[in-house]
Amino acid sequence: MVDMINPQLKETVLDPACGTGGFLTCTIDHKKQLVQNDQDERDLQTTIRGIEKKPLPHLLCTTNLMLHGFDVPAVRRDNLLSKPYSDWGASDKVDIILTNPPFGGVEEDGTETNFPQKFRTKETADLFLALIIRLLKDGGRCAVVLPDGTLFGEGVKTRIKEELMERCNLHTILRLPNGVFNPYTGIKTNLLFFEKGSPTKNIWYFEHPYPDGVKSYNKGKPIHIKEFDLEKAWWNDRENEAYSQYAWKVSAEEIKNRGYNLDIKNPHQVADELESPEVLLKKYQATEKKISDIQDEIIKVLSEALK
Repeated sequence: MVDMINPQLKETVLDPACGTGGFLTCTIDHKKQLVQNDQDERDLQTTIRGIEKKPLPHLLCTTNLMLHGFDVPAVRRDNLLSKPYSDWGASDKVDIILTNPPFGGVEEDGTETNFPQKFRTKETADLFLALIIRLLKDGGRCAVVLPDGTLFGEGVKTRIKEELMERCNLHTILRLPNGVFNPYTGIKTNLLFFEKGSPTKNIWYFEHPYPDGVKSYNKGKPIHIKEFDLEKAWWNDRENEAYSQYAWKVSAEEIKNRGYNLDIKNPHQVADELESPEVLLKKYQATEKKISDIQDEIIKVLSEALK
């Protein structure tokens, strides 16, 4: 995600739910390649920002940044969702947001009242997505990890996705396979890449494949960064037929007609040829009757043998 967003030296980078600092340290390593003098180093030190709500991850993140050569406080312990949405002004906005907000979590009662009526929900990931749109400068870029539920969810989720597509160019959704976050969660996730300032016209999807011989990821066999060389090769060559089995493009108009449901399956993969529920039910009932008849026959044979 950091490689694709490609933060430049003087661009401000924020992770509003930074945990132990994975995105921040990757950004630091990325920017360090651009440092050539003392002023560059100062620019690096003053353009990295992180927010973390919980005390232990905040402490670990601060330590992590110190080990990466940071001698100024860059991580604040806070919850950005607790500040009224309307209070965020131009001076708070940043060039880049890289984050994996908590999903499946619920905020404390009253937190949702900090947001406009159309965005009010207690679901943490939804509130963070609405806030991210607010905090980006025009021309600002974002890469965010979100669960499948955000893509197909309705109600508030629909209104947030509409806001996202109207105010930002949601140009890429990378669909990750099962198990990426095992053993912490089995929820399927996606990487969304967008730029604020112009509405979405088309969305490119890319389905990340398992490596040969792998059926799922786990703690012992996690996803590896080298696997994303495929996406990196495709990123600037999206029409190339070599990637057609993984990539497909959907117009914003089609998304709107779907009620802003972004959960679009890969059209190049062979779909499971499932029959209708009615046909499946009849087949199940027929199979069940056959099993019952066989059981009755076995009981009959045994009964006669015991006479």
